[in-house]
Amino acid sequence: MPDTWFLGDRYAAQAARFQTAWGPLSAKRSAAIVANLERNADDTTLLDKQIALAQTITGSPLVVGNQVRLLQDGPTTYQAMFAAMAAAKDHINLETFGIDDSEVGRRFADVLIAQQARGVQVNLIYDSVGAFGTPKSYFDRLRAAGIRVVEFNPVNPLSTHKAWTLNHRDHRKLLIVDGRTAFLGGINISSVYSSGSSGKRRSDSTGAAAALGWRDTDVQISGPIVAEFQKLFMVSWNRQNGKPLTDRHYFPALLPQGQEIVRAVGSTPDDPFSLIYLMLIAAITNAQRRVYITNAYFVPDPQLVKALVDAAKRGVDVRLILPGKSDSASAFYAGRSHYQALLDAGVKIYERRGALLHAKTAIVDGVWSCVGSSNLDWRSALDNDEINAVILSPTFAQRMETAFADDMAASDEISQESWKHRSLILRLKEWTARLWGRLL
Repeated sequence: MPDTWFLGDRYAAQAARFQTAWGPLSAKRSAAIVANLERNADDTTLLDKQIALAQTITGSPLVVGNQVRLLQDGPTTYQAMFAAMAAAKDHINLETFGIDDSEVGRRFADVLIAQQARGVQVNLIYDSVGAFGTPKSYFDRLRAAGIRVVEFNPVNPLSTHKAWTLNHRDHRKLLIVDGRTAFLGGINISSVYSSGSSGKRRSDSTGAAAALGWRDTDVQISGPIVAEFQKLFMVSWNRQNGKPLTDRHYFPALLPQGQEIVRAVGSTPDDPFSLIYLMLIAAITNAQRRVYITNAYFVPDPQLVKALVDAAKRGVDVRLILPGKSDSASAFYAGRSHYQALLDAGVKIYERRGALLHAKTAIVDGVWSCVGSSNLDWRSALDNDEINAVILSPTFAQRMETAFADDMAASDEISQESWKHRSLILRLKEWTARLWGRLL
């Protein structure tokens, strides 16, 4: 798709249309929402432009009346999840890439089983590759308790009820409670999140130093947009030929809970293009002041590199926070192979120290934010099922920028001078990893 598709002042002039739980709003009500948002924004044109631009990209609707809570790291996110699940009265739908048989994983299992015994229907989708090391007995226990369990695209071709597509993975992390509250972001159900990203190494049961704490981000959302996330879960379930779901109130009437405009963005390899990738490129291309991106696996394609470079060259403050260490050496070095072109254009690059960065977030012009499961690599764009929330709100973006500033303070900036003098061995690793970028 040509770059000119994103350009032009005509987007700012188009009337934004929003949706509630009861359907589309009138033009008069939509205009009133924009006016109210603009009164609370530092620059009305920035918000208006991003709202209008988002509306031109077809897909799921922009939905008003939501409350979005920013959650950082595993302990905080798990605490909020457990509280929501404990209060469930009708159903719990959980879709996750990774779920392990650790203390955290067993606590999730215990809560889900207890709620199922209370009459709350629990439905689980897990990815076969993401949970490859989790014993079969873990899921057998859940099934024995009455929980409906679907293994996404099983590694074993004899276990699948559809065409065997090993490379197509479910990378989503989504929890929906009673159709009213949704959690999503980058956090799997894993022991690596047992501690936060304070910079201290966590210890195992013997007291020995273990791996660095993982730095990640989720959001907790309530309001009418939860119905859109619920639809995405249902589509995943049906595409995997899951058994018919027990009749529950999956789509309750949802009243407004806050002021945030949210878009639920799901993508699969079956789509003609990655909607979240398209929206990110569009937001960067139309940015006027700043673009702040935090991402765990940065293996960009030429179009993303061009969007970042062009934005920096026209005076936009473009900053990237990327891992200082990674659980994927190939992705780490492939991403670094793009540093020189970005630095030459004026992009500021920071590498997070003291934690293993796993977050996937973006903020544009202090009004457009994205939190989700999508990495900035080829696999997320072309091979995985991903799920993200785009939030159009200066208030939420301010909270995101505060978190970004905290991460930046815990990072080391990559300077032009130091980068030009890196060793020949590092350059060779970058070159080699870049050759395999499409497969990472």
